[in-house]
Amino acid sequence: MIDVTMEMEQYDCPFIDTTADHEVAFSTMHWQLDAAQEELETRLLVDGADRGALDNGLAALREHDNMNEYQLFTRKGDSAVIRTVIEQTDAMSVIHDRGGYITGPFRIRDGQELWQVGFDDGGTADETLYALDANNDFEVEQRRDLELDRLFDVLGNIEPAGELLDACRSLSDVEAETIQRAAESGYFETPRDATLSTLAEEFDVSTTAVSKNMRRGEKKLVRSLVEAMEHIDEKP
Repeated sequence: MIDVTMEMEQYDCPFIDTTADHEVAFSTMHWQLDAAQEELETRLLVDGADRGALDNGLAALREHDNMNEYQLFTRKGDSAVIRTVIEQTDAMSVIHDRGGYITGPFRIRDGQELWQVGFDDGGTADETLYALDANNDFEVEQRRDLELDRLFDVLGNIEPAGELLDACRSLSDVEAETIQRAAESGYFETPRDATLSTLAEEFDVSTTAVSKNMRRGEKKLVRSLVEAMEHIDEKP
């Protein structure tokens, strides 16, 4: 099985058009392609830069020419959950007609969409990517040949994997940025290439503030890591 991650820019996708014009982002929670009806049904999480951006983005999405059905499930502040049915796009048609299939959720922001697409073999992947190039702009970010043992290992540990993802998403922007920058700067290396003082200078805050942000983030990650370790099955 070949798994391809690509950054896609379509010219007939309501979500891409909406994020190009408004400060909103979409993440799919569920998707189902009806090839016979040439429609894609999705349930999505929508995040806006603020309440006004969410209002404008949802209004633009509802009015898009390729939007067939729209339903607002819930809304809180600058986030919402919606259900949509859109016309099948050219890219969807090309991938489906050549035996490809979506393996991961769509993530759409800033006029571009992150796709994860699976193929049964390399030849099918090459043929499909060549056909996609006719009417779509895309860039392949990663292409992997998934080994069955590794695939079954991941599928058998969905719950702990989800716990780790939730832990990463629970970090505040400041906590995530502090930990990422510390790792990139060599703070966690032995000997250290960075210190709390150098990180504080970079963020223009006190060493106490950097230390607190680091500890809060580390606490969240380590707690979830320990919980995940308790549920991980032995590697096949």
